[in-house]
Amino acid sequence: MRISAASDASLIDAIAGADVARFTVDWCAVAGRPPRLTEPVGVAVSGGTDSLALLLLARAAFPGAVVAATVDHGLRAESADEAAFVAAVCARIGVRHAVLPARPEMLAGGNLQDRARAMRYRCLADWAAALGTPWVAVAHQQDDVAETFLLRARRGAGLGGLAAMLPARPLHRGEGAPWLVRPLLGWSRRELAALVAAAGIVAVEDPSNRHPRFDRSRIRALLAETPELPAARLARAAATLRDAEAALAWVADREWAVRAENAAGGVSLDLNDLPRDIRRRLVLRALHVVQQSLPPRGSGLDRLIAAVDAGKVATLAGVVVRPGARWRFSPAPPHRSP
Repeated sequence: MRISAASDASLIDAIAGADVARFTVDWCAVAGRPPRLTEPVGVAVSGGTDSLALLLLARAAFPGAVVAATVDHGLRAESADEAAFVAAVCARIGVRHAVLPARPEMLAGGNLQDRARAMRYRCLADWAAALGTPWVAVAHQQDDVAETFLLRARRGAGLGGLAAMLPARPLHRGEGAPWLVRPLLGWSRRELAALVAAAGIVAVEDPSNRHPRFDRSRIRALLAETPELPAARLARAAATLRDAEAALAWVADREWAVRAENAAGGVSLDLNDLPRDIRRRLVLRALHVVQQSLPPRGSGLDRLIAAVDAGKVATLAGVVVRPGARWRFSPAPPHRSP
Protein backbone atom coordinates (compact mmCIF):
# COMPACT_ATOMS: atom_id res chain seq x y z
CA MET A 1 0.00 0.00 0.00
CA ARG A 2 1.53 3.30 -1.05
CA ILE A 3 -0.76 5.68 0.87
CA SER A 4 -0.48 6.24 4.59
CA ALA A 5 -3.37 5.75 6.99
CA ALA A 6 -3.91 9.51 7.19
CA SER A 7 -7.44 10.82 6.62
CA ASP A 8 -8.51 11.99 3.17
CA ALA A 9 -8.47 15.64 4.21
CA SER A 10 -4.94 15.37 5.55
CA LEU A 11 -3.58 14.56 2.08
CA ILE A 12 -4.56 18.09 1.05
CA ASP A 13 -4.04 19.73 4.44
CA ALA A 14 -0.41 18.60 4.30
CA ILE A 15 0.18 21.06 1.44
CA ALA A 16 1.37 24.33 2.98
CA GLY A 17 -0.64 27.46 2.28
CA ALA A 18 2.46 29.18 0.90
CA ASP A 19 2.90 26.39 -1.63
CA VAL A 20 -0.74 26.61 -2.70
CA ALA A 21 -0.44 30.38 -3.13
CA ARG A 22 2.76 29.97 -5.14
CA PHE A 23 1.17 27.36 -7.36
CA THR A 24 -1.91 29.53 -7.94
CA VAL A 25 0.28 32.40 -9.15
CA ASP A 26 2.28 30.06 -11.38
CA TRP A 27 -0.89 28.52 -12.79
CA CYS A 28 -2.46 31.87 -13.69
CA ALA A 29 0.81 33.05 -15.28
CA VAL A 30 0.70 30.04 -17.60
CA ALA A 31 -3.02 29.45 -18.16
CA GLY A 32 -4.28 33.03 -17.90
CA ARG A 33 -7.07 32.33 -15.41
CA PRO A 34 -8.09 29.79 -12.78
CA PRO A 35 -10.12 26.74 -13.84
CA ARG A 36 -13.85 26.67 -13.10
CA LEU A 37 -16.26 23.97 -12.00
CA THR A 38 -17.62 23.90 -15.56
CA GLU A 39 -14.14 24.14 -17.13
CA PRO A 40 -11.82 22.08 -14.95
CA VAL A 41 -8.14 21.50 -15.43
CA GLY A 42 -7.19 18.02 -16.56
CA VAL A 43 -4.10 16.73 -14.77
CA ALA A 44 -1.96 13.99 -16.32
CA VAL A 45 -0.84 11.71 -13.47
CA SER A 46 1.52 8.80 -13.95
CA GLY A 47 1.92 8.04 -10.26
CA GLY A 48 5.45 9.42 -10.17
CA THR A 49 6.49 12.04 -7.63
CA ASP A 50 6.23 15.08 -9.90
CA SER A 51 2.77 14.30 -11.25
CA LEU A 52 1.43 13.43 -7.79
CA ALA A 53 2.70 16.77 -6.49
CA LEU A 54 0.96 18.52 -9.40
CA LEU A 55 -2.28 16.68 -8.58
CA LEU A 56 -2.13 17.62 -4.90
CA LEU A 57 -1.30 21.26 -5.61
CA ALA A 58 -4.05 21.61 -8.21
CA ARG A 59 -6.61 19.97 -5.90
CA ALA A 60 -5.61 22.24 -3.01
CA ALA A 61 -5.69 25.38 -5.16
CA PHE A 62 -8.84 24.64 -7.18
CA PRO A 63 -11.13 22.28 -5.22
CA GLY A 64 -13.87 20.83 -7.42
CA ALA A 65 -12.24 22.10 -10.63
CA VAL A 66 -9.75 19.27 -11.20
CA VAL A 67 -10.02 16.00 -13.13
CA ALA A 68 -7.19 13.53 -13.71
CA ALA A 69 -6.15 10.87 -16.18
CA THR A 70 -3.49 8.19 -16.37
CA VAL A 71 -2.34 6.80 -19.71
CA ASP A 72 -1.66 3.08 -19.40
CA HIS A 73 1.03 2.61 -22.04
CA GLY A 74 0.96 -1.15 -21.55
CA LEU A 75 4.75 -1.28 -21.90
CA ARG A 76 5.43 -2.69 -18.42
CA ALA A 77 3.66 -5.37 -16.40
CA GLU A 78 3.22 -2.90 -13.52
CA SER A 79 1.42 -0.22 -15.53
CA ALA A 80 -2.12 -1.39 -14.73
CA ASP A 81 -1.34 -1.49 -10.99
CA GLU A 82 0.18 1.98 -11.19
CA ALA A 83 -2.93 3.35 -12.88
CA ALA A 84 -5.06 1.74 -10.13
CA PHE A 85 -2.82 3.36 -7.51
CA VAL A 86 -3.42 6.80 -9.04
CA ALA A 87 -7.16 6.09 -9.14
CA ALA A 88 -7.06 5.29 -5.40
CA VAL A 89 -5.25 8.56 -4.60
CA CYS A 90 -7.75 10.52 -6.68
CA ALA A 91 -10.68 8.82 -4.96
CA ARG A 92 -9.35 9.81 -1.56
CA ILE A 93 -9.02 13.48 -2.49
CA GLY A 94 -12.27 13.72 -4.45
CA VAL A 95 -10.89 14.03 -7.98
CA ARG A 96 -12.50 12.23 -10.92
CA HIS A 97 -10.00 9.93 -12.61
CA ALA A 98 -9.86 8.07 -15.91
CA VAL A 99 -7.48 5.40 -17.15
CA LEU A 100 -6.74 5.92 -20.85
CA PRO A 101 -5.79 2.69 -22.64
CA ALA A 102 -2.82 2.40 -24.97
CA ARG A 103 -3.12 2.69 -28.74
CA PRO A 104 -0.69 0.00 -29.90
CA GLU A 105 -0.74 1.17 -33.51
CA MET A 106 0.93 4.40 -32.41
CA LEU A 107 3.81 2.58 -30.71
CA ALA A 108 5.09 0.71 -33.76
CA GLY A 109 8.43 1.73 -35.33
CA GLY A 110 10.95 4.42 -34.48
CA ASN A 111 12.11 5.50 -31.03
CA LEU A 112 9.79 3.86 -28.50
CA GLN A 113 10.01 6.67 -25.96
CA ASP A 114 9.16 9.27 -28.62
CA ARG A 115 6.28 7.14 -29.87
CA ALA A 116 4.97 6.64 -26.34
CA ARG A 117 5.12 10.38 -25.70
CA ALA A 118 3.19 11.14 -28.90
CA MET A 119 0.59 8.51 -28.02
CA ARG A 120 0.25 9.86 -24.49
CA TYR A 121 -0.42 13.40 -25.70
CA ARG A 122 -2.90 12.18 -28.31
CA CYS A 123 -4.81 10.19 -25.67
CA LEU A 124 -4.82 13.16 -23.29
CA ALA A 125 -5.95 15.55 -26.02
CA ASP A 126 -8.90 13.35 -26.96
CA TRP A 127 -9.83 12.87 -23.30
CA ALA A 128 -9.73 16.63 -22.61
CA ALA A 129 -11.74 17.44 -25.73
CA ALA A 130 -14.42 14.92 -24.77
CA LEU A 131 -14.72 16.49 -21.29
CA GLY A 132 -14.58 20.08 -22.55
CA THR A 133 -11.45 20.66 -20.49
CA PRO A 134 -9.47 23.67 -21.78
CA TRP A 135 -6.15 22.51 -20.33
CA VAL A 136 -4.12 19.39 -19.70
CA ALA A 137 -1.50 20.08 -17.03
CA VAL A 138 1.72 18.06 -16.99
CA ALA A 139 4.41 18.00 -14.33
CA HIS A 140 7.57 19.02 -16.19
CA GLN A 141 9.73 20.88 -13.71
CA GLN A 142 13.03 22.73 -13.36
CA ASP A 143 15.25 19.63 -13.33
CA ASP A 144 13.56 18.37 -16.51
CA VAL A 145 14.42 21.66 -18.22
CA ALA A 146 18.06 21.34 -17.15
CA GLU A 147 18.28 17.74 -18.34
CA THR A 148 16.76 18.59 -21.72
CA PHE A 149 19.15 21.52 -22.10
CA LEU A 150 22.19 19.26 -21.62
CA LEU A 151 20.79 16.48 -23.79
CA ARG A 152 20.27 18.86 -26.69
CA ALA A 153 23.53 20.72 -26.18
CA ARG A 154 25.34 17.40 -26.45
CA ARG A 155 23.64 16.82 -29.80
CA GLY A 156 24.66 20.24 -31.13
CA ALA A 157 21.17 21.76 -31.06
CA GLY A 158 20.58 25.33 -32.13
CA LEU A 159 18.74 28.08 -30.31
CA GLY A 160 15.28 26.58 -30.72
CA GLY A 161 16.43 23.20 -29.39
CA LEU A 162 18.25 24.64 -26.39
CA ALA A 163 15.40 26.96 -25.40
CA ALA A 164 13.30 25.89 -22.43
CA MET A 165 10.11 23.99 -23.20
CA LEU A 166 7.10 26.21 -23.73
CA PRO A 167 4.99 26.78 -20.61
CA ALA A 168 1.85 26.40 -22.75
CA ARG A 169 1.01 25.19 -26.26
CA PRO A 170 -1.95 23.63 -28.09
CA LEU A 171 -1.99 19.85 -27.80
CA HIS A 172 -2.68 19.55 -31.52
CA ARG A 173 -3.44 21.70 -34.53
CA GLY A 174 -6.95 22.88 -35.12
CA GLU A 175 -9.41 25.30 -33.63
CA GLY A 176 -10.51 24.60 -30.08
CA ALA A 177 -7.61 22.28 -29.22
CA PRO A 178 -6.95 21.82 -25.49
CA TRP A 179 -3.78 23.47 -24.22
CA LEU A 180 -0.87 21.59 -22.72
CA VAL A 181 0.28 23.64 -19.71
CA ARG A 182 3.36 23.30 -17.51
CA PRO A 183 2.84 25.26 -14.27
CA LEU A 184 5.76 23.63 -12.41
CA LEU A 185 8.69 24.83 -14.51
CA GLY A 186 9.89 26.98 -11.63
CA TRP A 187 9.75 24.14 -9.07
CA SER A 188 12.59 21.73 -8.36
CA ARG A 189 12.28 17.96 -8.16
CA ARG A 190 13.31 18.15 -4.51
CA GLU A 191 10.54 20.61 -3.62
CA LEU A 192 7.91 18.43 -5.28
CA ALA A 193 9.19 15.29 -3.56
CA ALA A 194 8.87 17.06 -0.21
CA LEU A 195 5.21 17.85 -0.92
CA VAL A 196 4.41 14.23 -1.73
CA ALA A 197 6.29 12.98 1.33
CA ALA A 198 4.40 15.42 3.55
CA ALA A 199 1.14 13.92 2.29
CA GLY A 200 2.34 10.46 3.28
CA ILE A 201 2.38 9.05 -0.25
CA VAL A 202 5.11 6.81 -1.66
CA ALA A 203 5.21 7.50 -5.38
CA VAL A 204 5.62 5.02 -8.21
CA GLU A 205 9.23 4.55 -9.30
CA ASP A 206 9.68 3.87 -13.01
CA PRO A 207 12.93 1.86 -13.30
CA SER A 208 13.61 3.32 -16.75
CA ASN A 209 14.23 6.68 -15.06
CA ARG A 210 17.47 5.24 -13.64
CA HIS A 211 18.46 2.77 -16.33
CA PRO A 212 21.80 3.77 -17.92
CA ARG A 213 20.67 2.65 -21.38
CA PHE A 214 18.56 5.83 -21.66
CA ASP A 215 20.23 9.15 -22.43
CA ARG A 216 18.09 11.11 -19.99
CA SER A 217 18.87 8.72 -17.15
CA ARG A 218 22.60 9.22 -17.69
CA ILE A 219 22.20 13.00 -17.82
CA ARG A 220 20.11 12.90 -14.64
CA ALA A 221 22.85 10.96 -12.87
CA LEU A 222 25.47 13.40 -14.15
CA LEU A 223 23.57 16.38 -12.73
CA ALA A 224 23.11 14.63 -9.39
CA GLU A 225 26.85 13.91 -9.14
CA THR A 226 28.19 17.24 -10.44
CA PRO A 227 27.62 20.32 -8.27
CA GLU A 228 29.27 22.45 -10.98
CA LEU A 229 26.12 21.89 -13.07
CA PRO A 230 23.31 23.25 -10.86
CA ALA A 231 19.91 22.49 -12.40
CA ALA A 232 18.52 25.90 -11.46
CA ARG A 233 21.26 27.73 -13.38
CA LEU A 234 20.92 25.48 -16.43
CA ALA A 235 17.16 25.98 -16.41
CA ARG A 236 17.69 29.74 -16.19
CA ALA A 237 19.96 29.61 -19.24
CA ALA A 238 17.31 27.63 -21.13
CA ALA A 239 14.65 30.18 -20.13
CA THR A 240 16.85 33.03 -21.40
CA LEU A 241 17.22 31.20 -24.71
CA ARG A 242 13.43 30.77 -24.86
CA ASP A 243 13.15 34.57 -24.64
CA ALA A 244 15.72 34.93 -27.42
CA GLU A 245 13.85 32.38 -29.55
CA ALA A 246 10.63 34.31 -29.08
CA ALA A 247 12.37 37.56 -30.09
CA LEU A 248 13.76 36.01 -33.29
CA ALA A 249 10.38 34.50 -34.12
CA TRP A 250 8.87 37.98 -33.74
CA VAL A 251 11.46 39.45 -36.12
CA ALA A 252 10.85 36.64 -38.62
CA ASP A 253 7.10 37.27 -38.52
CA ARG A 254 7.68 40.95 -39.22
CA GLU A 255 10.03 40.25 -42.13
CA TRP A 256 7.68 37.66 -43.60
CA ALA A 257 4.87 40.22 -43.67
CA VAL A 258 6.87 42.57 -45.92
CA ARG A 259 9.00 40.11 -47.93
CA ALA A 260 6.70 37.21 -48.84
CA GLU A 261 4.14 37.20 -51.65
CA ASN A 262 1.85 34.55 -53.10
CA ALA A 263 3.04 33.63 -56.60
CA ALA A 264 1.53 31.11 -59.06
CA GLY A 265 0.52 28.48 -56.55
CA GLY A 266 3.60 29.04 -54.43
CA VAL A 267 5.54 31.72 -52.60
CA SER A 268 7.93 34.45 -53.75
CA LEU A 269 10.38 35.59 -51.09
CA ASP A 270 12.96 38.39 -50.82
CA LEU A 271 15.87 37.12 -48.70
CA ASN A 272 18.39 39.88 -49.41
CA ASP A 273 20.38 41.52 -46.59
CA LEU A 274 19.11 39.32 -43.78
CA PRO A 275 21.03 37.55 -41.00
CA ARG A 276 21.52 33.83 -41.53
CA ASP A 277 19.11 32.72 -38.83
CA ILE A 278 16.28 34.93 -40.12
CA ARG A 279 16.84 33.63 -43.66
CA ARG A 280 16.62 30.04 -42.43
CA ARG A 281 13.37 30.78 -40.59
CA LEU A 282 11.81 32.43 -43.63
CA VAL A 283 12.87 29.60 -45.95
CA LEU A 284 11.46 27.05 -43.50
CA ARG A 285 8.19 28.96 -43.36
CA ALA A 286 7.97 29.18 -47.15
CA LEU A 287 8.49 25.42 -47.44
CA HIS A 288 5.76 24.87 -44.89
CA VAL A 289 3.32 27.22 -46.64
CA VAL A 290 3.81 25.44 -49.96
CA GLN A 291 3.60 21.83 -48.81
CA GLN A 292 1.56 22.23 -45.58
CA SER A 293 3.64 20.07 -43.28
CA LEU A 294 6.81 20.77 -41.41
CA PRO A 295 9.82 19.95 -43.64
CA PRO A 296 13.07 18.62 -42.19
CA ARG A 297 15.40 21.05 -40.47
CA GLY A 298 19.14 20.83 -39.99
CA SER A 299 21.59 19.82 -42.69
CA GLY A 300 18.94 19.33 -45.39
CA LEU A 301 17.71 22.89 -44.97
CA ASP A 302 21.28 24.24 -44.95
CA ARG A 303 22.15 22.34 -48.14
CA LEU A 304 19.07 23.73 -49.84
CA ILE A 305 19.96 27.32 -48.94
CA ALA A 306 23.59 26.86 -50.05
CA ALA A 307 22.50 25.44 -53.41
CA VAL A 308 20.04 28.24 -54.16
CA ASP A 309 22.58 30.84 -53.02
CA ALA A 310 24.91 29.32 -55.64
CA GLY A 311 22.28 29.90 -58.33
CA LYS A 312 20.98 26.33 -58.54
CA VAL A 313 17.42 25.04 -58.51
CA ALA A 314 16.96 22.79 -55.46
CA THR A 315 14.23 20.57 -54.02
CA LEU A 316 13.42 19.69 -50.44
CA ALA A 317 10.39 17.99 -48.89
CA GLY A 318 8.34 18.20 -52.06
CA VAL A 319 9.10 21.86 -52.77
CA VAL A 320 11.14 23.25 -55.68
CA VAL A 321 13.08 26.42 -54.92
CA ARG A 322 14.34 28.62 -57.76
CA PRO A 323 16.96 31.35 -57.33
CA GLY A 324 16.73 35.01 -58.30
CA ALA A 325 16.24 38.43 -56.73
CA ARG A 326 13.23 36.79 -55.12
CA TRP A 327 13.35 33.06 -54.43
CA ARG A 328 10.37 31.17 -55.81
CA PHE A 329 8.91 28.21 -53.91
CA SER A 330 6.46 25.89 -55.65
CA PRO A 331 5.26 22.28 -55.33
CA ALA A 332 7.60 19.77 -56.93
CA PRO A 333 6.06 17.80 -59.81
CA PRO A 334 5.15 14.20 -58.99
CA HIS A 335 7.74 11.54 -59.71
CA ARG A 336 7.17 9.66 -62.93
CA SER A 337 7.20 5.90 -62.89
CA PRO A 338 10.11 4.38 -64.85
